[in-house]
Amino acid sequence: MNEIKKPELLAPAGSFEKAKTAFLYGADAVYCGTGALSLRSRAEVNDNDLAETIEYAHSIGKKVYAAINIYAWDSYYEEIKKQAKMLNDLKADAIIASDGGVIEILKEYAPNVPIHISTQANTVSYHSANFWHKNGASRIILGRELNKEQIKEIIQNKDKNLEIEMFIHGAICFGYSGRCFLSDFLASRSANLGDCAQSCRWAYNVYVEENNNPGNLMPLEADEHGTYIFSSKDLCLIKELPEIINMGVDSLKIEGRLKTEYYLASVVNAYRNAIDSFIKSPKDYDYTKYLKELEKTKTRGLTTFYFNDRNNKDFQEYEGKQYNPDYEFGGKVLEFQNEKSLIEIRNKLIVGDILEVLIPNKIETVSFKINKLWDSETGEEINTVNPGKQGQTVLISIPTEVEKGWILRRKK
Repeated sequence: MNEIKKPELLAPAGSFEKAKTAFLYGADAVYCGTGALSLRSRAEVNDNDLAETIEYAHSIGKKVYAAINIYAWDSYYEEIKKQAKMLNDLKADAIIASDGGVIEILKEYAPNVPIHISTQANTVSYHSANFWHKNGASRIILGRELNKEQIKEIIQNKDKNLEIEMFIHGAICFGYSGRCFLSDFLASRSANLGDCAQSCRWAYNVYVEENNNPGNLMPLEADEHGTYIFSSKDLCLIKELPEIINMGVDSLKIEGRLKTEYYLASVVNAYRNAIDSFIKSPKDYDYTKYLKELEKTKTRGLTTFYFNDRNNKDFQEYEGKQYNPDYEFGGKVLEFQNEKSLIEIRNKLIVGDILEVLIPNKIETVSFKINKLWDSETGEEINTVNPGKQGQTVLISIPTEVEKGWILRRKK
């Protein structure tokens, strides 16, 4: 019996701190990029952060893939050349790109860095995959619109040394593998240049014209906020993980460079444990406990999209805003002490609240009630604390040993 190949778990990193959280909770690699060139203009990453992330990752045996995956106007190319040179010097593990012009620049200015073809390139066939390989790519990030039979066909017919990466979790864009012009049309912010306004997530008021009364518009009622006609459910392939691993996919990708450290910790930890569990004992794989963890993050509902069925319409049962009625980001451990641990808070905490400790490499959490809170500056005992400023801290007695960077989940 052939040994099952363990795939890479690839996580988003919208900042250096988020990269550290992703690595702590089990990511093998992260993808990130500066706001100007990586389709996430709001990502908190500049050149120094990118350099720091790469240096830190390499120090712990992890990888960083830098994104230069915009569809670039000519005015962007001097900046692209500059960043390509920098990434070559920093020894980035790969550069993610989709624009043919950008890829030609990368070959010249970052000759020692592998090229990964972004999902933005809409690679949905082995013919296209092999074209990119012949033109310098070492990995293809598949379009999200493929089903499992199509993915298998690509893997079976691709060039031998070409790696395959696919999305397994996160938001599904209204566009085709992320290529959408709706934001530019409505808000003059181009998604293909990293400035998406996420227009597909907005609330809309929709009107229809009466059949027997042309010109008379009647509203389609949904709720007090309008209706979310473009906002699909989020992708989740935790149940299908065994099939994906058995196919021989090289890298499993989580979407969400703008998501919180809490989201990262929860999702990365769930998939890390799921992958390791399946590799260790395939016949005992039980996705339900991992799904329960994933459902504790903010989500628009979960769907397998087209993976199982090209005719699937489940994702079109639009769920509107992200919503989780039971859990939220409580805080992050800055320093553990037996009596009073220093916590950076992310939501209001009150004596009596229930917190869960997310333990790296364990799917089980540890729950405890907040019995006392202390002001971190004065040491005064308090009843409640609000995150009134960035980096707001508080002292909490935690009944189990924790470590710096661990995430606390608040049960509402």
